[in-house]
Amino acid sequence: MSEGSVFASKLKGFYNKICREEWNAITAGIIVGFLSVMIFAWMRPWGAVGAMRNWGEWILYGVGWSHEAPKSALLDSGSVIGIGFVAGAFLSACLGNNFALRIPPFLEMVKGLVAGVLMGVGSAFAGGCNVGGMFNAIGNLAANGFAMWLGLVLGVLLGLKYLYWEMENVTWGSGGAKTIDFPEGLKVVFGIIALAGLIWGAYAYTHVEAYKGMLSGILLIAAGLGYTMQRGRWCMVQAFREPHMTGDCKLAKGAATAIMVVAIGGAVIKYTGLRAAEYYVRGTFGFGGVFGGFLFGIGAMLAGGCGSGSLWRVGEGQIKLWLAVVTFGVSNAIMSKLIEGWGWEGTQDASGVLGSWVYLPDTFLGYGGSLALIALAMGLWYVIVDWNEDTNKLTIEM
Repeated sequence: MSEGSVFASKLKGFYNKICREEWNAITAGIIVGFLSVMIFAWMRPWGAVGAMRNWGEWILYGVGWSHEAPKSALLDSGSVIGIGFVAGAFLSACLGNNFALRIPPFLEMVKGLVAGVLMGVGSAFAGGCNVGGMFNAIGNLAANGFAMWLGLVLGVLLGLKYLYWEMENVTWGSGGAKTIDFPEGLKVVFGIIALAGLIWGAYAYTHVEAYKGMLSGILLIAAGLGYTMQRGRWCMVQAFREPHMTGDCKLAKGAATAIMVVAIGGAVIKYTGLRAAEYYVRGTFGFGGVFGGFLFGIGAMLAGGCGSGSLWRVGEGQIKLWLAVVTFGVSNAIMSKLIEGWGWEGTQDASGVLGSWVYLPDTFLGYGGSLALIALAMGLWYVIVDWNEDTNKLTIEM
């Protein structure tokens, strides 16, 4: 074989590994954790609910339910993160030949709409979705992240029991599924257009004086997060679901690893004063975090994807998640406004209906103890799901 043929073979193998093969869950988790720290250091922590709330506010404004125009979706930092995330997932799906318009059965479309409402309301109560309310909250050393973690586990378990019941008892709405596929070469063209759009968008944001190029960075880093999650099929609700459904623990291990990476990076960023300690600490350590996480967990099970999982599935053309994102954004926009008006969320000075504002390093734990607590929690989660994969002691039978 000639040197040119060997090089071409190696190039093809590299392309397959980067663009086609499913990435290892722990490897993807480390990349997600690293990019989460990078985007925090660049401007702010990332999340999924901020984008969907902004889009939901625009829908409410468009139909006349709100008379005040929200911030531009092209300038709101949460929305820019969402746009970059979906674009990155779309790029991955196109290059990996995963993109297609997948129209689900009618029942699944109804479940998508209902799931979006549950996730939107749940994330309003918890102060964020699975990313901002749990993943990045724990990574930002906020106690409310643990409260939502508990609620998510309970909601996922109940959602799993419902799905088992549905499979045995519900036959209505099972027809109508359809997939609209595209030629593989055309998908590659779509991917190249998406990549060019991201590069152009990042360049255009360098000229937005108010942000001094900051939006450029979060657009591209968010695209990296979307690409990584789609390539690794990385969905946090599956990290909670699979150990109890199939026993598979790889996504749970990946999530635990990612949270630990974010916690270490977040502690460094906050301790050095690069970003304020208040970032992603919410007054929902209590009822709000647990109840919100519970509702969100049920919704994520019905949707088949969490907040971030819904967005990367939008990027690969799953219509059910398109519907879920719409109702997620609208319901979160409405519920968040109500909770703000009622003054339910706790503050640094006083607890509220939803709970307390607790930044772990401000307690007796300090920074070292906070990291030790998170390491203990993630280590126990890692070991328990690994043990369960061999014993099936925590697996729920149908």
